[in-house]
Amino acid sequence: MTGQLAFVESPVQLLNVLEWTHAQKAVAGTRPAEPERTGATDGAPAGPGLPVPAEPGAPSTGGLADATAPLTVVVLSPTDPMSRGQLRRMAQLARDEGLTVRWQEARGGRGALVRTLRELSGPLRSAERVIIGDPFSRYVQLLLSLFAPRHLTVVDDGTATMEFAAQLGRGERLVRWHRKGNLGPRELVLAPVTSLARRRLAPARGRTVEIFTSLPVEAPDTLTVTENSFAWTRSRFGPPLLTRGADLVGTSLVETGVVDADHYARVVGELAGTHGATRYFAHRRESAEKLHRIAVETGLQVVRPDLPLELIARRGPIGRTVVSFPSTVVHTLPLALAGTGVRVAVCEIAPEWLRASASPRAQGFLSVVTGTAAHEVDRLTARAVSSTDRLEFG
Repeated sequence: MTGQLAFVESPVQLLNVLEWTHAQKAVAGTRPAEPERTGATDGAPAGPGLPVPAEPGAPSTGGLADATAPLTVVVLSPTDPMSRGQLRRMAQLARDEGLTVRWQEARGGRGALVRTLRELSGPLRSAERVIIGDPFSRYVQLLLSLFAPRHLTVVDDGTATMEFAAQLGRGERLVRWHRKGNLGPRELVLAPVTSLARRRLAPARGRTVEIFTSLPVEAPDTLTVTENSFAWTRSRFGPPLLTRGADLVGTSLVETGVVDADHYARVVGELAGTHGATRYFAHRRESAEKLHRIAVETGLQVVRPDLPLELIARRGPIGRTVVSFPSTVVHTLPLALAGTGVRVAVCEIAPEWLRASASPRAQGFLSVVTGTAAHEVDRLTARAVSSTDRLEFG
């Protein structure tokens, strides 16, 4: 068995594969190659500059991946346009760093699943190490149920990494934190696949499992936890130009059915007024309707980033204060922006904001995300009893 294979389904997963590869080079004692800069220079606005390749693309060789075993990144392409656009740009960055990137239309209509499994069976069978970004992904679980890698690495794809580590340690079945525990018809059909994949995601005789993360995780001793310090991001971009005002970071908690849309819109407006924010960086899964409402009701400039926020912030310009709801960025932005003077704050989710249909675990999990944020992050407490309440520093 030779080589390494990474399966990514989101821009953040691909970013963290780049960070993992950079960390591997540091461990190997080799200095990462300095590729020619693309896109904005220090302090220039994020956005234009990075070329958008054709999706299949021709991979390059050499560069960052040369110090370790050959690594091929397989993009299991999602269907939503925002994710696809960010992934195309991240794929170009990965190629610039010497990684082989293969774009796979895994969800491209009838027969895509069977075709993908057939085309990937050979590379997966021969891979010494498999890197994944979302252990809850049905696609990844299906692939792992067919072939068991000798070495497995899980990189961050949001706060789900925290829940994955905890569930694995407790021996529980894998369920995303924002979903209710009851099994629907689809989950019942896929239950055998999920059960087998869960065993393949756990350390065993002849198999090692590593979690490469910037998040605080409660992992069993049998797992290897490696810190993601965002060293690649800091070495390649910035430092950013800082603006006078503040920026808000959006979340998809409304779209996932956790937070009430009216409460969310109201609090965004209050945060903007309190901190003098002018821009709202949208999550790639936020709906156009919600973003239009935020723009109209708050006057904020809604920005749809074309790269993960860690890169956008590092390239700049970025506000001197960045306010976020509980999400991965309250852990990653302080690392990506270390030494820049940017202040990061997290606004807790009050119980009154939750929808009646939200998972019973939602409030507790979001509180953990807020409570475990980096010590450099300010906590904002929210009292949401009435529309006259205001946000205070905790």
